[in-house]
This record gives sequence, C-alpha cells and structure tokens, in this order.
Amino acid sequence: MTAMIMHSPRQAFDEFSLQPSPRHWRSHALAAALAVALHAGVLALLVAGWSVEPPAAEQPAVLRTQLVMLPPAPQAPEPAPALVEPAPTPAPPEPVLVAPVEPVKPAVDPQLQTRKLEQAALARKRVEDKKREQLVEQQRERQENQQRSREAEQQRLAQEQAQQQQRAEQARLAAERARQQAAAQAAADSRQYLPLSKEAPDYPQRALDKHIEGDCTVEYSVNPQGKVEHPKVLDGCHPLFIRPSLAAANTFRYQPRIVDGQAVSVPAVRNTFHYRIK
Repeated sequence: MTAMIMHSPRQAFDEFSLQPSPRHWRSHALAAALAVALHAGVLALLVAGWSVEPPAAEQPAVLRTQLVMLPPAPQAPEPAPALVEPAPTPAPPEPVLVAPVEPVKPAVDPQLQTRKLEQAALARKRVEDKKREQLVEQQRERQENQQRSREAEQQRLAQEQAQQQQRAEQARLAAERARQQAAAQAAADSRQYLPLSKEAPDYPQRALDKHIEGDCTVEYSVNPQGKVEHPKVLDGCHPLFIRPSLAAANTFRYQPRIVDGQAVSVPAVRNTFHYRIK
C-alpha cells in the first residue's frame, strides 16, 4: 500500500524561500544539457532503424492503493515567487507477487472416520444380504417350478394310465359282451339245433334211494357227420348225474349243418337233462 502526501504550492514556496545561487544554476544547466544529449542519441538510434523489442507480456499483478489527501494548510500571505527545485518523482512501487495459498485441510476425526467405515461396511453387508435373498428366492422359485412340472408330468402320466385302464376295461367288457353274445347265440343255435334221435339217461339207483333230484347240462360239439364229440358237464351238476348224462349225450345224432353247400361242425351245443322222481 502506497501513501502519497501532497503539499500545497504555497507551503513549498515557504520551504524554499531562499534565493537561488550560481551553483544551482550550473547544476540545472548541466541536467538540461544531459537531457538534450540523451534525446538526441535516442532520435539518432530511431533514425538508424533501432527498434525496441516489446517486453514479454507478463501477467499483470493486482495492486491495491489508497490515496490519502491531507487537508490544506491555512493560507498564508503569498510570498514572492521563487525558483524552486522540483521534487524528485517517487519511483513506482514494485509489484507484489501473491503466492497462491493452499487450502488448509481440516483435521480428520478418527471417530468420524471409524463411523464412516462402519456405515460403509453395513451398507455393503445389506447389499450382499439382498443379493443372497434374491438368489434364495430365485432358487426357491426354480424348485417350485420344477415341483409343478413334476406334478404336472405325474398327473399327465396318471391320466394316461387311467385312460389306458379305461380302454382296457372297455375292451374287456366288449370282449365279455361278445363272448356272452356268442354264448347266447350258441345256446339259441343249440336250442334250435335239436337232435334227430336221442336216448334218455338212466336214473342212478343211489339217487333214487336217496331221493335226489336235479338238472345236468352237457356241452359238446357236433361234427359234420352229425355225431357228438367231446362232451363235458358244466358246473351245477350233481356228481351222481354226471356219468348217465355223458352216456346219454354220446347217443345223440344230429342232422349235419350245411354252410355254403358244405357240412360244418357246430361247437358249443348244449343239452340239459332233468332228473325227477315221479
């Protein structure tokens, strides 16, 4: 900061109120001659082509100055004008380079640093727990999907098995109905297919003595010649009536059955013998 103090001209004249001496005139003349010589030399250099290279541009420095004005002194009677030596011009102040000030780093509180580390560790742990929960949830969903797929596959296999069993039952029922229809047809044919000649069976003596009555059905085949073959007794026949029933069936004679002009065998022909005591 530079302070400039200005004096009033009247005060200057008061300070240098002495008359100039011849020594002062010589010094002034010498200074004037030197100034003229310097100007002449500079003019000669300029005419000769001398040029002054401009100085390198520097970053201007910021200076703050404050001008202080002193109050004027009380006016005094004006003295006679006198020659006063001009005061030397003060040299301009040198620029002050201000070094950049590094910001002061605040001191780190150990407890605050520890708390921050703990919070960061807790946050990282929460993130890891969340990821672990997501993995567990995904695994559980995957297992549930697999379980549902297995249940659906088992249900499909059960349905297919049930359908197969149903088809097998339907096929069995159809075969049973066909067999029953064939048996009924054979029975009808056997009823309509009557023998030409037959002999009644003998009543067993033991059955007579015991007063046993009953029915005995014999099934056999009739060959193309009309004779009985392979007779057998069906269930429900009393043991005492088996032999006489088979013997009587072997005596039966039928008219050969003709199909498409040829005699054919007739299977499953039945005849029932009734044993009654009169």
